[in-house]
Amino acid sequence: MYRIAVSVWHMADFTLYAYQEEVVERALQKENIIIWLPTGGGKTRAAVYVAKRHLETTPNAKVVVLVNKVHLVDQHYEKEFKPKLGNRYSLAPVSGACDERDFFGVVMQSKDVVICTAQILYNSLTDQEEAKHVDLSDITLLIIDECHHTHKETVYNKIMRVYVEKKLKGDGPLPQILGLTASPGTGGAKILHKAVEHVLQICANLDSAIVSTKNYVPELREKVPRPVKTFDIVEKRLEDPFGDHLKWMMTQIHEFMNLSPDVSLRELGTQEYEADVVILEQRGVREDNRVMAQCAIHLRQYNDALLINDTLLMMDAYRSLADFYHSRFNPFDGTDIFLLGLFEENEVELRKLASNPHFENPKMDKLESILLEQFSSSGTSKGILFSKTRKSTHCLNDWIRKNPAMTAAGIKAAILIGAGNGNTHMTQNEQADTIRNFRINRLNLLISTSVAEEGLDIPECNFVVRYGLLTNEIAQQQASGRARARDSRYSVVAQEGGREVNRELINEYLEKLTGEAIDSVQRMSDNEFRKKITDLQMQAVLATKLQEKSRSAKNSRFPASSVQLLCRNCFEPVASGSDIKVLETIYANVNPDFNLLSNFPNRNLLFHTNLPQSQYKHLICYFSI
Repeated sequence: MYRIAVSVWHMADFTLYAYQEEVVERALQKENIIIWLPTGGGKTRAAVYVAKRHLETTPNAKVVVLVNKVHLVDQHYEKEFKPKLGNRYSLAPVSGACDERDFFGVVMQSKDVVICTAQILYNSLTDQEEAKHVDLSDITLLIIDECHHTHKETVYNKIMRVYVEKKLKGDGPLPQILGLTASPGTGGAKILHKAVEHVLQICANLDSAIVSTKNYVPELREKVPRPVKTFDIVEKRLEDPFGDHLKWMMTQIHEFMNLSPDVSLRELGTQEYEADVVILEQRGVREDNRVMAQCAIHLRQYNDALLINDTLLMMDAYRSLADFYHSRFNPFDGTDIFLLGLFEENEVELRKLASNPHFENPKMDKLESILLEQFSSSGTSKGILFSKTRKSTHCLNDWIRKNPAMTAAGIKAAILIGAGNGNTHMTQNEQADTIRNFRINRLNLLISTSVAEEGLDIPECNFVVRYGLLTNEIAQQQASGRARARDSRYSVVAQEGGREVNRELINEYLEKLTGEAIDSVQRMSDNEFRKKITDLQMQAVLATKLQEKSRSAKNSRFPASSVQLLCRNCFEPVASGSDIKVLETIYANVNPDFNLLSNFPNRNLLFHTNLPQSQYKHLICYFSI
């Protein structure tokens, strides 16, 4: 019989629901486990409970909590771990934004619980300086938040490779592992046995079994209700003269480039085309073909405008292209004169077409009706509008603020985008202020990139809108989980016959497949499961050694003195690879004579080399100084 009423374990003022009790049971027995619960299911609370029991029952206990984003360090510290553990245990939040990172080893010795970014711990595992060094044997419980990121070359997986190598060598002691995830995903697999392989690989990477609630599913559904999903379909534009004109201009650039027959570019206005022109620019650099490289850069700007035109207002697309030519572009040779001239000759026509409301994007009308319906029907609505890019969030915010109907409906919107440096990012304080204002109802709509899908402590919403997004099943599950209020709505705005609907339907299938794969793994006998993940771990260790050997051989083929940094605009060399050193996580030029940079209007540099083309085709990469 299922228990629906709240069941609790009393630990002073610390209680768990019955479904949380179930998923932490094996962790309390010191087993390595991955907790799989949906967004809003209380994974972090369960982890705090495990940490508290671990500290109480383990001699010389040392708990480390790993997160994959800087802002989550303070969030987990302030809202989860400090309130429950701070009265009895010493805690420290450590990220790249604080001084403690420079003596992380000392912090580890003096604290019971350390919450840090994964990169901080990995740096300390590999740094032999006493004040910074940490060994895995110093840790007794390692909690890994959003642990589905433990794959390939992520820093989570680099840490766990150290763990797995020590385990296979019998080099202990090693910490207990506790992973937390709402969405392990299928790793791109679309059939069950491949999805099972993916889940097993995640388990092998974390050296953990995966657990979920079995006996208290009704209680979980009661506490974490799923939103009602709707597809808000928009008919395709009957005419798009603005987009057609952009495409005509792109064909003029194609003809100017006189591309060789082996160059194949996919459909204009798609992500695939963008990938093609990025490769084309790289080829232009390799072949010292400035016409190809520069035209590819401009084609990407046109393609961005087409993508914006498909999602936002035509005027947003026009301004995107105009800003590039008005503020960033300085002619250097005949190629630049042609590209600038093409835009200037057509600018008036583009602006005229973009100003014609008859041809406006119908998706915007649909989005307006959804928002007005949501806020007009309920004075207490709170929601998130997910869009793809930082630029699109700003455009949508401006559109909402200038729309009288939305103002009258009481919509108070703000953007929420990733933290970082530069004017296109938010600071961590700005993020925190935005979320705080949303919590206290000064705001009722967040216009966000994927940053709001996982991790951030955002109050429950009663609607989520996905607008102009093509993502995988993990991102879809995370976004859907934000609509946690009772009778909430999850809306997908999509064009009729468009890729968004197809992608959402595929994601629904993959979400179901993920559950089936996890169930298959959970039904394995302990011997079968352990054998499979040990085999996978041995294969991973061998593959890592082969990769390191190959990387070392490749590095020896390209001495730093044979690598040049070229100006992206004029292709002139401005530095040697031997001038570049890694200082912590930053690439810096240590040559005191490196003063040419200020003379270049485009501050993006790229690597080049004197070696034959066949030997440096994989060597080109970009730097922003």
